[in-house]
Amino acid sequence: MADWQQLRPVLEGTLVRVEPLTAAHEAALWEAGSDPEVWRWMPLNAASSREHFHGWLEQMLEDSAAGKQASFVTVDRESGAAIGHTSYLALRPEHRGLEIGWSWLAPGSWRSGANIETKLLLLAFAFDELECIRVEFKTEERNERSRKALEGIGAKFEGIFRSHMIVRGDVIRDSAYYSVIAAEWPETRDWLQRRLAGHEKS
Repeated sequence: MADWQQLRPVLEGTLVRVEPLTAAHEAALWEAGSDPEVWRWMPLNAASSREHFHGWLEQMLEDSAAGKQASFVTVDRESGAAIGHTSYLALRPEHRGLEIGWSWLAPGSWRSGANIETKLLLLAFAFDELECIRVEFKTEERNERSRKALEGIGAKFEGIFRSHMIVRGDVIRDSAYYSVIAAEWPETRDWLQRRLAGHEKS
C-alpha cells in the first residue's frame, strides 16, 4: 500500500499526466489559471494578482509538505504544458477516505477530456493503491458547471452542507457534496473509460 504521508505519484494517461506540484510550476500555472472565470466559485480568487497566486501556490506546497494534502499539476501530454491543478485533501487514512478538490483547468482545456482523465487517474490511485472506501468532492452549490462535471464522472450527489464555509473574507457558502465509494468504483471506472475513449478518437 502507498504511504499516505508521501503521496507523490506521477500518474500517466493518454491525454494528460498528473504530477506532483513544485515551485517550478508557478509560471506555467499562472498562465493557465489567469482567467478569473477559473476561480469564480473557488474560496479565493488567486487570479486577482500574481502576488495572490503566489500565496495560493505556496499554501498548496506548504500543506503538501506537512502531509495535510497532496497537490498535483495536470500536464497536457501532447504539448507538455501545465493546464491545471488538483489535490487530494481531507486525508483520512484511518477511515480510508479522502477528498479530491482545488481542481481547475485552463478554459482552453474545458470539454477536452482532460478533466475526465485526470479524475480517472486520481480515482484509480485512490481506490486501487490507497485502498480507499470513499472519495468525496465538494463545490459551491451554485456552481452548475462543476456540479455537471461531477455528475458526468459518475459521482453521486449527497446533499447540501448549508452555511458550510466562510470564503473571500465574509461570504457564507453552501457546499454541494458528491462521492464515489468503493462498491461503485468498477462501474464508475468503466463509465469514465468509455467517456474518455470518445475524446481520444476525436
